[in-house]
Amino acid sequence: MRWSSESKASRIMFVCGVLAGLITGASNVAIIAVINLILAKGLLAPLLWRFAGLCAVIFLSGLTSQNLMMRLVARATRDLRIKLSRQILSVPYRQLEQLGVHRILCALTDDITVVAAGFGNLAFLGTQLAVMTACLVYLGWLSWRMLIVVLACMVVGIFCYHVPSSRSARYFHRMREFWDVCFKSFRAITEGIKELKLNRERRRAFMAEQLEPAIKGVYRHEVIAETIAHIASSGGQTLFFVLIGLILIIAPRLAASDHQALTGYTLTILFMITPLSAVLYTIPAVSRAHVAAEKVNALGLSLTAHCTERDAQGEALQPWKQLRLSAVAHLYQCEGNPDKFRLGPFDLVLYPREVVFLIGGNGSGKTTLAKLLIGLYEPDEGTIALDGTAITSDNRDNYRELFSVVFSDCYLFENLYGVDNKNLKVVTEQYLRDLRLSSKVAIEGSKLSTIDLSQGQRKRLALLSAYLEDRPIYVFDEWASDQDPEFKHVFYYEILPDLKAKGKTVIVISHDDHYYNSADRIIKLDNGQVEYDRRIQRAAPSENVSIAVAPLA
Repeated sequence: MRWSSESKASRIMFVCGVLAGLITGASNVAIIAVINLILAKGLLAPLLWRFAGLCAVIFLSGLTSQNLMMRLVARATRDLRIKLSRQILSVPYRQLEQLGVHRILCALTDDITVVAAGFGNLAFLGTQLAVMTACLVYLGWLSWRMLIVVLACMVVGIFCYHVPSSRSARYFHRMREFWDVCFKSFRAITEGIKELKLNRERRRAFMAEQLEPAIKGVYRHEVIAETIAHIASSGGQTLFFVLIGLILIIAPRLAASDHQALTGYTLTILFMITPLSAVLYTIPAVSRAHVAAEKVNALGLSLTAHCTERDAQGEALQPWKQLRLSAVAHLYQCEGNPDKFRLGPFDLVLYPREVVFLIGGNGSGKTTLAKLLIGLYEPDEGTIALDGTAITSDNRDNYRELFSVVFSDCYLFENLYGVDNKNLKVVTEQYLRDLRLSSKVAIEGSKLSTIDLSQGQRKRLALLSAYLEDRPIYVFDEWASDQDPEFKHVFYYEILPDLKAKGKTVIVISHDDHYYNSADRIIKLDNGQVEYDRRIQRAAPSENVSIAVAPLA
């Protein structure tokens, strides 16, 4: 109901703004008629009062129209950003990875602003066209013969404007393509600044081969597009002055030398130059908005469709007994390569209260398997079932609630969103002490005092968030790789056993072979396949222990 009520309010605002604009336009035409009468009959009191009244109407209706349109554009920008953000959150994670962060950011920032501005310009365009229509009606009332001449000139002008305008739109399309590259480059600057600072040749090549060509491409195509649009616009305005000249030449024959009609035509056409200029300058902005909307739609999103994914209701998580992957496979499509890399098939079963290590070389598929397991990726083949219930798009959102995950590239939120704990401050402070962060981070309401920490400390804060979620299954992707030896020991020999003692299942992606004896089970991947799946025979904690493995029953 919230979206529909706000949409209804926007429609009402749009209609009122257009009506106010039409009143302004009609009043402008009326004031021209009054001026024409004053020129013909002199300064009569009724005409002066009519003139003053129309001035007041023009001021009030114009102010109302502009204010409503300003609010409409601001509201459209707000609503479109919220709607697009909701849709991005509902799009499958795999699709978002394929789109790329730079395209999504460009859609949320630049494209939405352009589309919303285009929406307001479209309303303004309609108002100005209505004003011009009213002017044409008045011209027809003065002399229908001269109106035919005006309409003929306008048809020629529209054709002459359309040809360069369509060419301008093509350059706007190309400019928008370069914007994608610019956003990608800006992201490279912010996220890769250390690497760029440390390598002069990389920095120079990045600027010369990627960033500068993209920025210059935007500049070049924008200048060409705007220049063509301005040529078309200036030509349209010039045509009206040519039209005035034609009327002065042929009016005596068409209007029987009616001085009042000739004066009215001249004044009205001069007045029409203003709305015509507005129309001609607005059309390129509407064209850019159309290009931006096409780019958003090309991402697989929609500015008009309602968000299809509805958040599942917060159902209480039930104790689980078995999580089974049956012939689960994931296919990679490499750009420019028709062949697909196949990860899997996997036939695995996970149980409560066990610590499972996923090991293997870089590129063996550990993280991808974890993303399949936690529901970020939908299997291309096979099924994932929880206690015999297959995981589908209908229940995947609830299924994800089983997992607390700390990714290797985890993102930290300053606010502890999604945590429902009446003793949040007390519990958080205890965890901060356990994680040896109490001297650096404090809890203020539901907000952390800072997240500007070293990478290892940021990983500990991510672990804090996972602790507070208190879910049945924990997944750690190379969590210990950024920890010092002392806290690495704490992680493997204190944190993992503590989670297991609380009834949690823990999945650890790790290269720390010295700590494999802290696992109940080891699954090794090689080239996208399970090399072995074995249980560990317990040994005393030691960094140099030799781990005996036995096949998993």
